[in-house]
Amino acid sequence: MAPNLEDRNSVFEFVVRQGNGVKGLVDSGLSTVPEAYVQPPEERIDKENAIKYDLPPIDLSKLDGHGPDHDEVANQIVRAVETLGFFQVVNHGVPLHLLESLKVSAHYFFSLPPQRKAVYLADVSPSPLVKYGTSYIPEKEKALGWKDYILMQYTNDDEALQHWPQEIKELLLEYLRSSTGMVKKLLQVTLGNLGVKPDDSMIDVLIGKKMLSMIFYPICPNPDLTHGVGRHSDIGTFTVLLQDEVGGLYVKIEQDTGYGKKGDWILIPPTPNALVINVGDMLQILSNGKYKSAEHIVCTSSTNSRVSVPIFIMPRETTKIAPLPQVVEKDGIAVYKEFVYVDYMNKVFANALDGKKSLDFAKISPA
Repeated sequence: MAPNLEDRNSVFEFVVRQGNGVKGLVDSGLSTVPEAYVQPPEERIDKENAIKYDLPPIDLSKLDGHGPDHDEVANQIVRAVETLGFFQVVNHGVPLHLLESLKVSAHYFFSLPPQRKAVYLADVSPSPLVKYGTSYIPEKEKALGWKDYILMQYTNDDEALQHWPQEIKELLLEYLRSSTGMVKKLLQVTLGNLGVKPDDSMIDVLIGKKMLSMIFYPICPNPDLTHGVGRHSDIGTFTVLLQDEVGGLYVKIEQDTGYGKKGDWILIPPTPNALVINVGDMLQILSNGKYKSAEHIVCTSSTNSRVSVPIFIMPRETTKIAPLPQVVEKDGIAVYKEFVYVDYMNKVFANALDGKKSLDFAKISPA
């Protein structure tokens, strides 16, 4: 039974608790965005005046070997993580046919009947490794986000094959396996630029926790009133993102750069065969603020549903995180305190999204 769209509690019950999601809401028939999804004006962005990111993707194949090509690509990566915190890459090691299969499978999964997806709702999921949901933290948000998702934690292949949804588990495991080498290369470049030569054990710690998601943003009748995901930065080390041809990903410029002025929003357009990489909070903290975790937002479309498939690369939960000593020695002062990563996670996941406010947890207050 369709909800009363004018009653926030009715919408919440139908979408969140019953597991119909935004997809079920759209399928039930609606011509306007329900009030529960209307974002305050200050949380909406001016898409018409957003800057379009027009730099070509970085060719990671040139990182293999040494010489001027390697150095130029390494410099491109460093420039990106020091300024925007987002960049696109090609020749990344993930098979192109797999990228297409992932997008098709994401659309297929979210087209399944609601009862097939609802078995993974947090309260009833057969495994803590898998969660189906909608928005971000619906119970704590002033306005809901126009998205549904399936989120999977990776522990090992055997548990993934046992617990992840049958329809998508093989593809997601291949996606994770084939992207790991790329992530390690990116860490070698970014940490190397900070004066650190990471060994395998250091890299393994910084990428020791992985979560994968398929996200579905249904067609929205009033995309200017709502968004798919609100302003936030990702809390890990790096995020690897596959986005489809629809687009809708916008990044906030943190400081005046060649991209634009501080506070401007820049559209990261879909690029064939490319993956999007963004810096997470942990890399900003490790670099003592030299690298920028990117505040971003996802907008909706009135003409097409959108899917994306991110891999959230994070440190192990027990890892102690602090600015690297080599950077602090050079800077003369640490901007962030030491903490255990799981404490940062718990803090972030207990609150609604609010830009980069999560970093306040780690900041050292001026004396």
